[in-house]
Amino acid sequence: MSLDIQSLDIQCEELSDARWAELLPLLQQCQVVRLDDCGLTEARCKDISSALRVNPALAELNLRSNELGDVGVHCVLQGLQSPSCKIQKLSLQNCCLTGAGCGVLSSTLRTLPTLQELHLSDNLLGDAGLQLLCEGLLDPQCRLEKLQLEYCNLSAASCKPLASVLRAKPDFKELTVSNNDINEAGVRVLCQGLKDSPCQLEALKVTEETRGGVSDSREAAGLSSDLQNCLGPRTRCRCPLAGRLSDVFAQVHVGPSGEGPVAAVGQPGPLPGVSPVCVHRVKSCSFTAACCSHFSSVLAQNKFLLELQISNNRLEDAGVQELCQGLGQPGSVLRVLWLADCDVSDSSCSSLAATLLANHSLRELDLSNNCLGDAGILQLVESVRQPGCLLEQLVLYDIYWSEEMEDRLQALEKDKPSLRVIS
Repeated sequence: MSLDIQSLDIQCEELSDARWAELLPLLQQCQVVRLDDCGLTEARCKDISSALRVNPALAELNLRSNELGDVGVHCVLQGLQSPSCKIQKLSLQNCCLTGAGCGVLSSTLRTLPTLQELHLSDNLLGDAGLQLLCEGLLDPQCRLEKLQLEYCNLSAASCKPLASVLRAKPDFKELTVSNNDINEAGVRVLCQGLKDSPCQLEALKVTEETRGGVSDSREAAGLSSDLQNCLGPRTRCRCPLAGRLSDVFAQVHVGPSGEGPVAAVGQPGPLPGVSPVCVHRVKSCSFTAACCSHFSSVLAQNKFLLELQISNNRLEDAGVQELCQGLGQPGSVLRVLWLADCDVSDSSCSSLAATLLANHSLRELDLSNNCLGDAGILQLVESVRQPGCLLEQLVLYDIYWSEEMEDRLQALEKDKPSLRVIS
């Protein structure tokens, strides 16, 4: 637990009645309240609601990973209806909210003009729930800027109302719809919404990430580094387990009769310390190269999009070449591009290398866990070493290369101190 005069931050603690009684006065005065995975239920929500009504200082409320349900969430939202409420950030991630509960949430958005950030990931909202939510987002009184909707069981049908929000809200800054099955049809609609509007969206995140404690190749690097220590300092390896942990964690499922998580890898049995409410299946956004022409068009025309995360989708070389066409246009302002685990090969590196010289806004490029070798990396190195290339971070987790290429990369970082090669 972390506690100071301004904030209350408790994680993974089952709260007894006595402990709860101690905390209630703090809920009435802290600016930041985080009760993450604390076993909160519908009954506790009544106390939270009452406390929030008399807390005019509240700026952030985080109740993630508590089984509140629609009724509990409704109760909490009632506590935010006070005229003095000035909340800016609300997280209800993994709170068992369903599409049926989105009607109340939509109404709340109309009455909270100070709310800027809303996290709803890991709730099964579905397309119907998202439609209700967007009705609130479209209200003139709603000034939300950041919305997270990972693992919300959305399909391409949800992209039409989201595109309407992008068209209507010029100040919208960040949209995360990763790990939803929105496929190419959804991408096309979202990208059209960005092109047709003055929306100043800065970050669009539509990756597939693994669950179960390790989210992507960046976090998996800890496992890679353990193997690296065994192999020696001058040997680089692509660790199949680190790069493909989704293959392991996708097999974690809730056992029969609600008995809790069971591991289908190795000896079956319960997973200690894992709550059933936190176990989710990996679900792709189902992007292929066909989506990349839509992204490319946005990259070429949109003057505000600074970050695009589309890792873990099968874009392949054809898709990357489409993206490079957009990035190579004078109007592109993108600064961060994630293309990890996108089935990219050395064949794409000539296009990427040319783009790095033509594009003067890109600062970070992630190509981790792709089938790149010395030939492709060499093309990237030759462009990055040029004074006209302004790239600051090249991420290459879980990729093979030779000792000779390792020497080249080390020399590159030495000659260009502004650049970090992360591997």
